[in-house]
Amino acid sequence: MSKTRSAARMTALVLVVASLAACGGNRNAGRVTGSLFNPQEIPLETYTAEQIFERGEYELSRSQADEAAFYFSEIERLYPYSDWARRALIMQAFSYHSDKDYPNSRAAAQRFIDFYPDDDDAAYAQYLLALSYYDQIDEVGRDQGLTFQALQSLRAVIENYPDSEYANAAILKFDLAFDHLAGKEMEIGRYYLRRDHYTAAINRFRVVVEDFQTTSHTAEALHRLVEAYLSLGLNKEAQTAGAILGHNFQSTEWYEDSYKLLTGKGLEPAFFKDNWLGAIYRQTIKGEWL
Repeated sequence: MSKTRSAARMTALVLVVASLAACGGNRNAGRVTGSLFNPQEIPLETYTAEQIFERGEYELSRSQADEAAFYFSEIERLYPYSDWARRALIMQAFSYHSDKDYPNSRAAAQRFIDFYPDDDDAAYAQYLLALSYYDQIDEVGRDQGLTFQALQSLRAVIENYPDSEYANAAILKFDLAFDHLAGKEMEIGRYYLRRDHYTAAINRFRVVVEDFQTTSHTAEALHRLVEAYLSLGLNKEAQTAGAILGHNFQSTEWYEDSYKLLTGKGLEPAFFKDNWLGAIYRQTIKGEWL
């Protein structure tokens, strides 16, 4: 009786092992994921481009972007002339960006643009390249070199791929980056103004008024010009800045504050053409583009 039970147990064990082996064989035949894909034990070169690509997708699905980038880059190395290499290259750029590895994301995106300029994903590659700069734009107080790079790359998306699904997003980010640069000029200008370096402050606020008129900082820049010019006794310049401010931003607190400053000195907002603000006045109010 015991021999019979022992034989039965052995038979059951064989059936279980056979079932697991069959299950493992089915998984190997399909999607290659998990522990079954083991390049430490089996050379990566033995897998097909499709299998490596699927492994990269699997790593992305479990938020392992650095691992995904590795597998996608291996396809580019092992199968450089295949269609899978083209698909893997754009996924490589995406994976690196997801991992915040912006230099490598940029490099992969640029290679895609260089190798496949007419591909449907070229617009996305250009957008990823722009994002690799844009997503590094930090607080206003930092160096703005990356902001300039972001603006150039975003402009490339807008101009080269105007009908793509990424054009509108690029326009929005371009405006935000442009506003960011104006904010940098304002921060420096306020720094000089607080220290009574009025000429240096005026130079910064002038940049905002002349070059960043469409940003959210223009009203404050005009008000700061009123402050700085009044401090220097340059009343005509202060009055002209106040006039432009009143015409374009009359409902803002900046105009209210400027008006109080001017009237407190017995002055009112008024236009005087014999200064650089006179040209701004003619451009923005009278439409005389000189």
